[in-house]
Amino acid sequence: MTCTHDVTESTILLAEYDCLKEEQKTRIGFRDTLLYFTLAATTAIVAVALQSGQPRLLLAVPAICLILGWTYLVNDEKISAIGRYIRDRLGSRLGELASAHGAVFGWEVYHCDVAGHRVRKRLQTAVDLFTYLILPMICMTVFWCSPSAQPLLVLTSVVQALALAVLGWQFLRRAER
Repeated sequence: MTCTHDVTESTILLAEYDCLKEEQKTRIGFRDTLLYFTLAATTAIVAVALQSGQPRLLLAVPAICLILGWTYLVNDEKISAIGRYIRDRLGSRLGELASAHGAVFGWEVYHCDVAGHRVRKRLQTAVDLFTYLILPMICMTVFWCSPSAQPLLVLTSVVQALALAVLGWQFLRRAER
């Protein structure tokens, strides 16, 4: 008795779709957790700095926001890239195979065209910029205005500010797409 498996191109493409959606789902969960973790870590550092009276501890906030912000941004870009790939390549290829007229994966196109999508994207960009750029800049400004602003720490914070500006630019660049 022989067992034959009918492996077609559409079967392979649907399996790829399943894998990509699973990766996208995992990345979305991780990305969202990064935002919450960043806010929790920032709150904890600010609380410790206030309680201890050591404003130099606030310089940990920009470092954390740089690392977690970059990780957030990379994951967000991968999430978007998966969606574009499904819409532009995978969906159209499956559509050709099925002789379908229209989008094979309707949700992948539909959710981008829903009323308010652009406003929600802009609001999310504002939240991202607040969390990963403005909040650490506020912490650095408080440090700069404190009596414990020593030259080496000020230099370190200036480098952090430049790195944060690059991160903010990357967030804005991504938002334009």
